[in-house]
Amino acid sequence: MTKIIDFCFFLLKAAIALLLLTMVILVFGNVVLRYAFNTGITFSEELSRMCFVWLTFLGAVVAMREHAHLGMDALLARLPPAGARLAALTGQALVLWATWLMISGSWTQTLINWHVSAPATGISMGLFYGAGLAFGIPAALIVLWDMFAILTGRLDVQSGGLVQESEDEAGHVAHATPELSNPAMKH
Repeated sequence: MTKIIDFCFFLLKAAIALLLLTMVILVFGNVVLRYAFNTGITFSEELSRMCFVWLTFLGAVVAMREHAHLGMDALLARLPPAGARLAALTGQALVLWATWLMISGSWTQTLINWHVSAPATGISMGLFYGAGLAFGIPAALIVLWDMFAILTGRLDVQSGGLVQESEDEAGHVAHATPELSNPAMKH
């Protein structure tokens, strides 16, 4: 099951990369066409905006799974284990509630705007608002899994397993190589 989930997130990261590539091509191509040929791609701005929204929401799902979002866990480290677990579960319950609001609002907006076409591309605006669903549903599942992991002791909340303290820490962990992180492997 873990391999299937890892593969799904690999596909998600590939989709994010394709969305970013599409945005770069559309925006750069439009700039070149405007300055060099006094013309442009009419749907460039609209399509790149849709790509940006989807990229942002899909990236948030990946960040949630990797616990790469920034947070403050100083209070959790100072609480006794039972208190830290209760505080983390309370926080996760609030995140789950906010995620439910996102799912509910996105679902409503998707249904309302499903038959509304974007002016330049003609793409359904329901697809635009559906990005909130693409974030909300996996995010809710991730939060529920984290709550289960906290309850069963699989996730130690006092060691900082839920958040990153700083962007430097997140970047260091993501870019660490075995040679740099293990002094015994240095030459």
